[in-house]
Amino acid sequence: MSPLLGITLKLISALSFTLMSAGIKAIAARYPTGELVFVRSFFALIPLLLWLGWRGEIPAALMTKNLRGHFKRGVIGSTGMFCGFVALSFLPLPDAVALGYAAPLAVVVLAALVLKERVRIYRWSAVTIGFIGVLIMLSPHLGSFQIAGSNAPAIGAAFGLAGACCSAFASIEVRQLTMTERTGAIVFYFTLMTTTLGLFTILLGWRMPDLQDAALMVAIGILGGLGQIFLVQAYRYGDASLIAPFEYSTMLWAVTIGWFVFGDWPASAVLIGAAIVIASGIYVILREKQLGLLKRETREVGPTRAT
Repeated sequence: MSPLLGITLKLISALSFTLMSAGIKAIAARYPTGELVFVRSFFALIPLLLWLGWRGEIPAALMTKNLRGHFKRGVIGSTGMFCGFVALSFLPLPDAVALGYAAPLAVVVLAALVLKERVRIYRWSAVTIGFIGVLIMLSPHLGSFQIAGSNAPAIGAAFGLAGACCSAFASIEVRQLTMTERTGAIVFYFTLMTTTLGLFTILLGWRMPDLQDAALMVAIGILGGLGQIFLVQAYRYGDASLIAPFEYSTMLWAVTIGWFVFGDWPASAVLIGAAIVIASGIYVILREKQLGLLKRETREVGPTRAT
């Protein structure tokens, strides 16, 4: 165990995923979402397979006892990735990232309803307060619903929230998969599923990228793969309850990149709502640690990382 190394790897993972999201946002208006889902997943296989080979987990990572579970998680996760990419095309980068913070709160609700986990009043209170924060984050976008044109913040907010819900459902699927499946298998089959489902959208029409955009697409996929690897490694060096709260460093990266690259600064309501959601999320993490309900295997796979 090396907590400082674990935290460092988690911060690098968060930066990798945020840079990936920024890359998606930069080209989302020029390419179909399905094409972006494909390139993000396909090129992520490169670092993933190299990493699994280096660890000697091939062909062990390809072995599975629950192909149906992988399929369910892949479909749900792919849907969440699609929604998240649509949200990035309509919303400022910090806003899209902040809406994703609703996923861990929704996991608590789904764990109670689907997995029949016992959720006490303290976590229910934190989740309720967190969802109030989500509503505050949504408030700047709900007053300007525009079907026409590229500026449709309400549509982006709706897709962002839908993506967070898909991530929560995917997290529940991962919790069930970890009972029988290796971490490498869960990551590999998810990436393979999103690549395949993204490829099917070629029937709807793709656009051939120029050299600059093609290079950016490769970088997007590699960043996604590296972010996943750093995430897994982070939890090998530190307790989940210590590492997990640093997920919220993505907001710092998103605000910084959003300001310098896209000239976007989040509205005050988004910052206030995000602060409430982050505080609620950290409380839930600490409460789960206290109750012994936080499972490292689930966090290692990063189920909330649909994008």
